[in-house]
Amino acid sequence: MAKRKLEATDLFKIQSITNPVISPDGNEAVFIRTEMHKKDNKYYAYLYHVKIETSEVTQWTHAKEKVSSPKWSADGKQLAFISNRDDKNQIYIMSAKGGEAKQLTKFEKGVSSFIWSPCSKKIWFSASLKDGRSWTDEAEEKEDKLPEAYVVDNMKYHNDGVGLLPKDTYRQIGSIVIASGEIKAFTEGTFNHSLQAISHDGKKLVMGVNRDESQDFSFHEPMLLIDIETKKESVIIEEDGHFGGATFSSDDQYIAFGGMLHTFKNATHAEVYVYEVSTGKLQILTEGIDAPVGDYAGADIQQGANAPDVVWTNQNHLYFQLSTMGDVRLYFASLDGEIYPASPENEHVYGYDIARNGTYALATISNTIFPGELFKLNLATGERITITNFNEELINEVELVEPEAIVYKGLNDWDVHGWLMKPAGYQEGQKYPLVVEIHGGPHTMYANTFFHELQLLAAQGYGVLYVNPRGSHSYSQHFVDAVRGDYGGGDYEDIMAGVDYVLKENDWVDEKRLGVTGGSYGGFMTNWIVGHTNRFNAAVTQRSISNWISFYGVSDIGYYFTPWQIGTDMTNIDKLWDASPLKYAANVETPLLILHSENDYRCPIEQGQQLYITLKAMGKETSFVRFPQSDHNLSRVGFPNLRQTRLDQITSWFAKYL
Repeated sequence: MAKRKLEATDLFKIQSITNPVISPDGNEAVFIRTEMHKKDNKYYAYLYHVKIETSEVTQWTHAKEKVSSPKWSADGKQLAFISNRDDKNQIYIMSAKGGEAKQLTKFEKGVSSFIWSPCSKKIWFSASLKDGRSWTDEAEEKEDKLPEAYVVDNMKYHNDGVGLLPKDTYRQIGSIVIASGEIKAFTEGTFNHSLQAISHDGKKLVMGVNRDESQDFSFHEPMLLIDIETKKESVIIEEDGHFGGATFSSDDQYIAFGGMLHTFKNATHAEVYVYEVSTGKLQILTEGIDAPVGDYAGADIQQGANAPDVVWTNQNHLYFQLSTMGDVRLYFASLDGEIYPASPENEHVYGYDIARNGTYALATISNTIFPGELFKLNLATGERITITNFNEELINEVELVEPEAIVYKGLNDWDVHGWLMKPAGYQEGQKYPLVVEIHGGPHTMYANTFFHELQLLAAQGYGVLYVNPRGSHSYSQHFVDAVRGDYGGGDYEDIMAGVDYVLKENDWVDEKRLGVTGGSYGGFMTNWIVGHTNRFNAAVTQRSISNWISFYGVSDIGYYFTPWQIGTDMTNIDKLWDASPLKYAANVETPLLILHSENDYRCPIEQGQQLYITLKAMGKETSFVRFPQSDHNLSRVGFPNLRQTRLDQITSWFAKYL
């Protein structure tokens, strides 16, 4: 039986399998399955249990809710998780034998994160709290409240996906006794605290806190080791940069964590750090690897994926993710410097946990024609056992196109890596249109992972070219940093060299039917391309940047991201304008569809509005689609119906002009 072509609505059939967590004894585990519910227009995430020996899978929660952050108690008898079934994210707890979950917290603003105490009788948590209030206060009455003015005092006052930040509210750390519900505050003050780790002896806590009086240009959060009884603090690291995911070794002698300095601002490679508790010595375990620690892959189906920064075994060995050459692989490291890959090439390990004895891993893995499932990996032999098959029916039903990996020479004779997909149903001797996709970031990457949007374009009869130009992660520090101060320069040349390479090597590509699209940075680059060449016949720009001058003041990150990436601020308007696609609007001859979310605080909708009105006034072929109640992440976690609308708009535009 012939397979059918993939459709936009198949997005609703893809199951996202994430967050495996192994029990302390290694005999069982839990994970999360997320689905997009078309009728309710929501995402639901369910908790599942698996017996390791038999791979028997059982669904543990069934309510229409979003479950996240499952964690076993130290004695393995209980499981806690965060759920939004009570509107806000709250902690729930259940027996490891199954049964109904009990709500543990009822905080007005919900819970940010939590960690079990080693005694298994108490849970530590971090939650937002208004200054002067306690978690035991009754919730404020908000019904029929008159609108109030929002007085802005700081430059960091709004965030994409959040909106205006709550006034006089700070993230604090506390603990709650499970049996009695007694709550004790651990931190106080007008600062945000992040809960990182608790030692196995229950005596020490790791937290992050930035106590700078003004934090507008403060880009660090010192990581501190706290004596729980005396509250005496020791600094683990306080460099400019981002650090987190701390975890104690089983003997409490070491603390491992992930993080990046600001040497190259947000283009700096992340590393694995190890802190020796007794001496205060700090080493960078991965400094010999010229690739970033962590998962930098861009995709559109892995909802709720949240992998640990680093995991210890009882032998004081560590495992972590590494983004390398378009892959996200699991890596092993020892404290004496031994480091090697623990998973193969050509795939995306987007979630994992390691058995404490170091014998096996549970990992959620995807590749270009496989949406992702849960596997058990034998860490000694590499053998793997498939545990889940939630996406098997869809895979067997639809025709998927396996991309061809390509390498070509970009500007300065640099190697540029990417992928080329032939159209679904490709027939030798026929000519096909080609769509060029450009990722966001720019410091992310296309990877060997499943991407529904790319498969959909192939199913619609397009070849698809997607590459990692300079500025992309997973190659080298020099490569990822090379885009800063050169937007529209070498990155543009790398992408266009990819088009030239594909046209030269593939006679099935119709050079008179070329399309281009991308979002965020990819939207900027789409705008830039159509202002600098007329070789494309259709373009779709999404959540884009068109004007760096206005972006500086309206984006939630504009005032620092702009100088980081463009190399200047409002003191040099000419340089900002020269790097703005809007400056070149008069050159645009390519029909351009502009897609933008109305609640996008990262690349605010005025960026799309400016471009649309300017092009329209010039008599250019353009259209503008606005997505209500949506932010910068529409294509990944937005309302399901609007995600489908977005895909329909893209494919309709290309169908019209290609």
